[in-house]
Amino acid sequence: MDDIANDISLTIGRRIRTERTMRDWSLAELAERSGVSKAMLSTMERGMTSPTAALLVRIAAAFGMTLSTLIARAELQGGGLLRAAGQPVWRDPDTGYVRRHLSPACDMPLELIKVHLPAGAMVSLPAASYVFIKQQIWLISGKLEFTEGDHVHRLEPGDCLALGAPSDCTFHALEPGADYLVALVRS
Repeated sequence: MDDIANDISLTIGRRIRTERTMRDWSLAELAERSGVSKAMLSTMERGMTSPTAALLVRIAAAFGMTLSTLIARAELQGGGLLRAAGQPVWRDPDTGYVRRHLSPACDMPLELIKVHLPAGAMVSLPAASYVFIKQQIWLISGKLEFTEGDHVHRLEPGDCLALGAPSDCTFHALEPGADYLVALVRS
């Protein structure tokens, strides 16, 4: 693991431990609530592995928050301005999904996230990850096939999609890949 990935993994691991401790949960209780093994949780909390988006979504849902909120709490220090150099960037080691958190830490329920998904990569998220949010996806460049439940949306640059009721979703980047903005509002 390179130094940047190691730093981010350590920061996310500390945040998971903090969230678990604030709730007075043992590793076993978090494992039961999230469906992630105690061994994996322990490894993540110690920053010894770079967790995948799928694992982080399950952990965030167990805490009653979104993946975005979990990562933001791990990375952001607060303040009204978040300069480009300070925007947390996280990379899913399995898919190459790169997520940049654009919004400063504040009490506003709106979050902006820029995502790059390499061509051919797919990220599937369960309906549980959408329970606490409403979101829209705006395709900046490339081509994105977005499956929402049983409905498939093929997005071209400039297209904007408002998601409906929580359902299992899959992001699939077609050639040449996809760059998109996610605007989400915590409910």
